Amino acid sequence: MVDPGALGVRIASGVVTPLVKKLFVRDQPGAALVTEPVRISALVSFGREKRNVTPKDVEKIADELVRRALRAAGPGERPVEAAEAVAVRGALAHSLAALGTLTIDDYEAVALGPEEFARRLRADTAATIASFAFSRDAELFYERLLHTASLHILNFFTQRSTYVARLQTRQSQQLARLVQAIDVLVERLPSQSSEDAAFESLYATHITERHGTLTIYGLDTGTGEWPLDTAYLSLEATRERGAPRDAAPGDNHAGTHIPAERVLAQHDQVLLRGVAGSGKTTLVQWLAVTTVDRSYEHGLTHLVGRVPFVLPMRRIARPGAELPVPGDFLKAVGCPVGGEQPRGWVERVLRARRGVLLVDGIDEIAADRRESARRWLRELTRTFPGNLWLVTSRPSAVPEKWLDTAGFSELTLSQMSRDGVATFVRRWHRAAGADEATGTALLQAVRGTTELNRLATNPLMCGMLCALHRDRRGFLPQDRKSLYEAALTMLLERRDRERELEHPDGVRIPYAIQVQLLQKLAWWLIRNSRLEMDRSDALHIIGQAVPSVNLNASGEDVYTSLMLRSGLLREPADGRVDFLHRTFQDYLGSRLAVQDLDFDLLLNNADKDQWDDVILLAIAHARPKEAEQMLRRLVGHGTSRSKLLAAAGLPFAAEVDPSVRVLVQEGVSSLIPPDSLPEASELARAGGDLVLSLLPGPKGLDDQMADRVAWTAAQVGSEAALHFLTRFRKHTSPVVQATLTEAWQHFERDPYARDILAHLPQQHTVDVRGTEDLHALRAIGGWEDIRIQGSYRVEDLTDLIVRERLVHLWLEAPHPVEGLAWLSAFPHLKSVFVPTEVPPAVAGQVPQWITLITQRTRRG
Repeated sequence: MVDPGALGVRIASGVVTPLVKKLFVRDQPGAALVTEPVRISALVSFGREKRNVTPKDVEKIADELVRRALRAAGPGERPVEAAEAVAVRGALAHSLAALGTLTIDDYEAVALGPEEFARRLRADTAATIASFAFSRDAELFYERLLHTASLHILNFFTQRSTYVARLQTRQSQQLARLVQAIDVLVERLPSQSSEDAAFESLYATHITERHGTLTIYGLDTGTGEWPLDTAYLSLEATRERGAPRDAAPGDNHAGTHIPAERVLAQHDQVLLRGVAGSGKTTLVQWLAVTTVDRSYEHGLTHLVGRVPFVLPMRRIARPGAELPVPGDFLKAVGCPVGGEQPRGWVERVLRARRGVLLVDGIDEIAADRRESARRWLRELTRTFPGNLWLVTSRPSAVPEKWLDTAGFSELTLSQMSRDGVATFVRRWHRAAGADEATGTALLQAVRGTTELNRLATNPLMCGMLCALHRDRRGFLPQDRKSLYEAALTMLLERRDRERELEHPDGVRIPYAIQVQLLQKLAWWLIRNSRLEMDRSDALHIIGQAVPSVNLNASGEDVYTSLMLRSGLLREPADGRVDFLHRTFQDYLGSRLAVQDLDFDLLLNNADKDQWDDVILLAIAHARPKEAEQMLRRLVGHGTSRSKLLAAAGLPFAAEVDPSVRVLVQEGVSSLIPPDSLPEASELARAGGDLVLSLLPGPKGLDDQMADRVAWTAAQVGSEAALHFLTRFRKHTSPVVQATLTEAWQHFERDPYARDILAHLPQQHTVDVRGTEDLHALRAIGGWEDIRIQGSYRVEDLTDLIVRERLVHLWLEAPHPVEGLAWLSAFPHLKSVFVPTEVPPAVAGQVPQWITLITQRTRRG
């Protein structure tokens, strides 16, 4: 049998090259004059305004590549079975279609080389490709074909008339950046001695080696180090509302976000707050390594020619010693080349305004030393003005405007976005040398499971999930209780111990006692239907508990230690306390509820959706007889919601009597699957995310039942519901497809368009209610049948609708259409529906190839 991994290279260039050319638009007259980079997504000939082929034609091209490859194998030699050949064709088509989503330009693509370029195409469709469940031979066959196609695609790019012009321009731009960098260097290095220059080169090497890896602590797989340039994820920083009135135009102000690595481009001095694990230390490392990078490719001219000083407060604030003067910075952090620094070098750097001072972890020193740290910072910034300062802290460690008198701007690191989580997971697995499919499976689990979605909000928690998932060979702990226990162990015990962090406030609280105290706070919040509490209430609860837990510390000291070190508590406003992750509040509170036998209180609140997780986790914590009694009472309540809650809680119980299991299953069988669309809507309202784990499908369902199940999930409208609906996007029933198209309005636009609409046939009408919807449709290549709900601006329609894609247009504006001449902008438009009669003069503006229908008509 022929080697499937080698087969792809047997296809002659004369065969592949014409097929590849079909994927891209032809050069237009004057194209050689284009000097700006051209994104690959703008070159593809499918799904764009200069469309020559359709997405179906991409499948035909993939089919032809597979067919030619099989023919090249020779008679009687088939590398894969016929069924797998069809799967390879589908996977190859998905990968080639990813050309339409790549944000890199052709110059960058060629620089990647065919191997990396093929990996990019494969990564962007990894979730879809994983669903094909290839054999090893089929996987090799697919990878070789994709590599061969990538090689010819890159070769095609280099032969385009625009490429040479852009290549020359890119080289000119690089030279211009270097000239600019040299100008900056000349300005910032007016009189540098050869001794200083030699030491700075040595010091730069040290910074790169010391801070060029990212360390993740507290994982069951042990401490891991990943290359920083691979693992670093750009986060966003936000100025809290209430920005200074005298802020200059363009300053970051209330509600705006900027990339965290660019905060020093806008502000010379920044106090950056961030919760435990939000990426503060990683940002400090990235800024240090980027500052000493002499390639100047980063484009951050404010860092060119500067010298970074990484100053972790837990290392430089030694007990009984003053904070270091500049000449002792390197000695204070244990820099191995510090003894070779020329006398007065640090002071000369700071006098020349070339310093980047990265003071990490104000929260990691004792509270009684933070005032001296503030005086130290204020004195240094006044003595050596013009340098860049970044000071990091957990949110509650220092009060608002703590460094205001020293001229610092205050920013806060934001939570990771949905796309940020996906990027982090991909990079983590790449850096760890893990299989991409493992990362894809984790992303699917995170998006489809509410509790995982709630945890994946910052790099620390995402890293924990990645490590746990990989360590268990693709499976996270099988129950939520074990997952939260693993997370708590990391946050409350292992992370500080593995970082060798002394307890700055002199209070070391054992793990079991931390859990006991935190669950008292959590249960108080739950019982009182609160998401946050007064600081005085928290102090009172802890103060009452301290004598019983054998801690030689005051309630105030214990509170402070929990606030700063647990990673679970925060002070969102002055005098207020809450849990950073609601899911940990529910876990800890339910644990104490079971310990205190508060089952009546739990079950009396079963009709409130905010108690769902508390009750489910209480079933997990309860002993078998207690769990059985909870399940019986939930079914006995007789409401749809209580029956759903019992069914969702059944997997949480470690041991259940068969009679109880039958009772629960009979209780929910009358609800799921729903018998009608109204029942489906009611089920979604009653159960919310609870119902998703109980819904069947799509396998084994007839078309009508599949539609009701999809309708139920659509009415839930959560991210977990979106993930559930991805199972139905390949369903062949027009009714199901219409339901999925209509469900768009229940979800966040861009993710739904990308994950659902982009996979549906376009014979169904999509409703558009604003420019946000039009942008989302444009991002997936446009749509054939669009209904504009409400008023509109003609320029929005002509600018944002993909002109070559539109076939049917519905205009349901509340006022009569006054002009229709603009419809000529859409060459393939066949019919336009308007709600009212239009004057003959207006109707005469419609191009002859378009049918104007003036009664309200519903299609599909």
